[in-house]
Amino acid sequence: MAGLILLLPCAAHAAGEDVYSLNKPHTQIIFSVSHLGFTKSYGKFLDYSGTVKLDESHPESSVVDAVIKTASIDMGDEAWSKKLREIFKADKYPDMNFKSTGVKKLSDKTADVAGNLTMLGVTKPVTLHVTFNKEGRDPFGKYVAGFSAETDIKRSEFGMNDYAPAVGDKVHITIEAECDRKDQPGQEQYNQ
Repeated sequence: MAGLILLLPCAAHAAGEDVYSLNKPHTQIIFSVSHLGFTKSYGKFLDYSGTVKLDESHPESSVVDAVIKTASIDMGDEAWSKKLREIFKADKYPDMNFKSTGVKKLSDKTADVAGNLTMLGVTKPVTLHVTFNKEGRDPFGKYVAGFSAETDIKRSEFGMNDYAPAVGDKVHITIEAECDRKDQPGQEQYNQ
């Protein structure tokens, strides 16, 4: 789900379609779920990939495709992580996928990105509420864009009913994505 958020027109660089990829060391996919009503348990995914085809002139036609490896779930405790891998049925369903279906620009810095999330073999619509943070060339020469996104899903809608109601149904997802642009000819120089 992390690459799904690169859909806001932001800078005045060359017109046309740009392709971005998730920068794994600087992207986080975090979720929280109620544990017995006492606390929220937080977890994250460590292995994922995603590409975004962004046309700044027509952001509504931009395309996002992201894959999360379910076995990469990390709850900060190996026993708990192993239990979550079982809940995700990571052996049978190694991938969780998100494919965008549309973008609705809300302001210069925000948009709703609609798409289909497939988990445990079930596909449901999901809308990410996205905020553009910043874009520009980093000190190492890469052109980077950064975004924050949030959404809520009900795990039961995907057939994930294990340990309910002790483990809550609503899952809050937070994404912090740093994405690198594949420069096209003429984009190698710093653009403002």
